[in-house]
Amino acid sequence: MKTFIAIIAGPVSGLLAFWMLKHLGTAPACMAGTVAWMAVWWITEAVPIPITSLLPIVLFPLFGIAELGATTAYYGKEVIFLFLGGFLLALGIERSGLHRRLALMIVARVGASPARLVLGTLLSTGLLSMWINSTAAVLVMLPIALSLETHAKGHDRFGMVLSLAVAYGASIGGMATPVGTPPNLFFMSLWKQQFPHLPPIGFGQWMLFGVPYALLFLLFTWLLMTRVLYPMKRAGLVDHKAVGDQRSELGPTSRDELLAALVFAVTAVLWITGDDIQFSPSFTLHGWRSVMGLKALGDPAIAIVGGLLLFLIPSSAKGPVGGSERRMLLDWDFAQARIPWGVMLLIGSGFAIAGGIDASGLSATIGTAMAGMYTGSQVLQVAAVCSGVTLLSELGSNTAVAGLVLPIMASTADGWGMSPQSLMIPATIAASCGFMLPIASPMQAIVFASGKLSVKQMMRAGVWMDVLGVLLLVVLWWLIGAVVFG
Repeated sequence: MKTFIAIIAGPVSGLLAFWMLKHLGTAPACMAGTVAWMAVWWITEAVPIPITSLLPIVLFPLFGIAELGATTAYYGKEVIFLFLGGFLLALGIERSGLHRRLALMIVARVGASPARLVLGTLLSTGLLSMWINSTAAVLVMLPIALSLETHAKGHDRFGMVLSLAVAYGASIGGMATPVGTPPNLFFMSLWKQQFPHLPPIGFGQWMLFGVPYALLFLLFTWLLMTRVLYPMKRAGLVDHKAVGDQRSELGPTSRDELLAALVFAVTAVLWITGDDIQFSPSFTLHGWRSVMGLKALGDPAIAIVGGLLLFLIPSSAKGPVGGSERRMLLDWDFAQARIPWGVMLLIGSGFAIAGGIDASGLSATIGTAMAGMYTGSQVLQVAAVCSGVTLLSELGSNTAVAGLVLPIMASTADGWGMSPQSLMIPATIAASCGFMLPIASPMQAIVFASGKLSVKQMMRAGVWMDVLGVLLLVVLWWLIGAVVFG
């Protein structure tokens, strides 16, 4: 019954939005109705999120917002292929088993007490999530973390804290790089689409802000969890022999792990060093694209090249039982079952919403309406935006929230007398700062499903994480972000 009501609530919300705004014109009102319809279905998940993401393909041509060809083109944006290539690289690491070795290595080096083991879990999950899908990072780290629970004596809630550390580490680590989480990728492409006259924001430029923010956030998260919320005394030392045993079971580093690491490392270096970074009007650090005259070879192309190599390099592992052919580092059967096709549709729908808001004229209306909501202080304005986006991300997918909010920020910045990046980048990161509820992200849902914590316990820690994330974001934006992004 609840599902039926939520399904009906979507189009009803769309009709109400149309009726309330029909005085603006048919196209803007229809666009507002479409956004309202999709927002209700995204938040309630009455319909699978990827299916909701397909609504613009039907509604835009039907309501005259955009032609069918122009609408479907949004679902083939170049950033979607950056996501695809990045995920193929992550699958190559997963197929080789390198991800488990790296995670255990970091945990083993840091862990000596329960508190330090929590730090090791946060760092290792965060490091993985910087480069591979955050959900995949949780699936990798959760069983490793929980296997250490029984080795800490005198800490009844240790399993709960480790579970939260995995979820938080994955969310925070994904903020550090453009490929770490879909909202970051969506912003990168939307920036090029909405502001082609402004300098592009490169991979390395994002990391100049994202990495310090993620590292500080991980450190403060560790202190919050082990010193304030769940104090851990040194009395219950962890028998880190268990970690060593798990590492020993992996055996020596295999040829496949080394090759997968090499392909991934080369691709990451090319991503980071490809774009020019302008530190001041008189000093620009040139990337390899401008030096070699290969500006047409963007990050998505580099990602696809890395992904293709995994399908071409032979593996040392044996093929299927009874088969004589050697398999490659990555094969299609393995990849297609794990690529999150639904997320790619969700990213495409975000571009469609942004394009539809602009094409229908709704962007001008939003900009005019929100111009009067300026607080008078840019710092307070960024804080208000980040707080609102964080609360919204508790109720729905971070990618869906970014798809709804970022086009509005792009239209509003000029009315508030602010640069678009000063609103859009903090809003993008804030979309990944929902930590209170299981529905806030797949990472939260997976950890909650482990049975190690209740919704009440998740909310108790999550509300402080939300506050910490917003405060740190606002402070670092004005200390670092304004310099890095101009």
